[in-house]
Amino acid sequence: MKLAQSLLFGSLTGLAFAAGAQAADLPAKKAAPVEYVRVCTTYGEGFFYIPGTETCLRVGGRVRAEYMYAEPIARRDDAFGFYARGRIQLDARTATAYGLLRSVVRFEITRTSGTPFNGVPGTITTSPNVAEAFVQFGGLTAGRVVSFFSNGDLATEHFGTLRFDDAPDVNLLAYTFTFGGGFSASISLEDGLDRRRNDFIPGGLASSELLYGGQRAPDLVGNLKYDGTWGTAQLSGAVHQIRSNNLVTLATPFGTAANYPDTEYGFAAAAYLGVNLPQLAPGDALWLAATYTNGALAYMDGGNAGLNSSPFNAITVNGGVGLVDAYINPLSGNIERGHGWSIAGGLRHYWTPTVRQSIFGSYMRVAYGAGASTVTTDGFVTGLTDFNEWRLGSNVIWSPVSGLDLGVEVMYARVDPRNRVLLPTGQALGSDSGWEGRLRIQRDF
Repeated sequence: MKLAQSLLFGSLTGLAFAAGAQAADLPAKKAAPVEYVRVCTTYGEGFFYIPGTETCLRVGGRVRAEYMYAEPIARRDDAFGFYARGRIQLDARTATAYGLLRSVVRFEITRTSGTPFNGVPGTITTSPNVAEAFVQFGGLTAGRVVSFFSNGDLATEHFGTLRFDDAPDVNLLAYTFTFGGGFSASISLEDGLDRRRNDFIPGGLASSELLYGGQRAPDLVGNLKYDGTWGTAQLSGAVHQIRSNNLVTLATPFGTAANYPDTEYGFAAAAYLGVNLPQLAPGDALWLAATYTNGALAYMDGGNAGLNSSPFNAITVNGGVGLVDAYINPLSGNIERGHGWSIAGGLRHYWTPTVRQSIFGSYMRVAYGAGASTVTTDGFVTGLTDFNEWRLGSNVIWSPVSGLDLGVEVMYARVDPRNRVLLPTGQALGSDSGWEGRLRIQRDF
């Protein structure tokens, strides 16, 4: 028995030595090194290095749910509207010998319903959107980003529309000169199609709708800006081409002749001021914006190139109270520009580190001149009429945890036309007012 055990042990030992010898002859395989994600602190929180590169990336996004009541004007109007938006954003930054190389992509999909959000009763819209997509290299900015006419550093937190250029995103090509000490100057070529306001048909005998022709020159925008510890200040200007596709027929000594009106150029100017007020509470700030436009009224319309915002959707779609860059004088065949001015402002105050409130408002005056409208024998006006509009509102936002906002807002607005307006529907409108209330739940990450 002992002899058998010895033979078995010897055989196993020999096999083990043979296997070891064969394994020693095989090529050795080393495990691939593990490259862990490194945190990038150069550009703030949330950035990390893309493995194998010196590029820092931040992945973020937003979910916003909003519910609005807007006082209906007509029976067909919806009083309640629902809104949901999802956002994904990528921000990549690399330090180079020429300065910062940065690229940002922001995708949004928004679903809205009802008159308060869409302006058209009974409608539901879903709109995928490339909200921002731009490259910055040194002083160069190319792509879609906040217009250089605006000052995006103002401490504005209103949900509804106020009458100033409220940081709209537009397609542009710009260059910024930095002088040090917080001072800079920018010049920008921006898409004028984003700034056209001719969505309104005047009607009447004194004016005809301007039909925009093809864009032959982009909007030229420039600004002078200061950013400091106390706040921000900016002066902005813009030139906007008004090129008509109206073929106007006029009488001449030799009969009639049809011609296109000569191209006109509108312009806009604005001044912005933001002042930090830490002596009241950390995060408190005051802001003001004053705008003048002549033939470029979208520059004081909250950055919207579409319809005016609630609570006056029904009036502006159907009647003579609205924002129009220009109209055609049927007697002279010339382009006549509309002009106006506005002032807006607000105050943000933190009652506690998690509860803040904003109070804000705006006043706007728009004029088209005597040739834009006709007074009927009944004393009503057809066509475009001069008007004033003012808005006043407040909101309270609670942020129980970082990145989460729970807010409610109320806004009141009043429009005062120069005369009682006779709409194409036969309805007569004079001074009118309305209010809207919103509930917003928003998470940023």
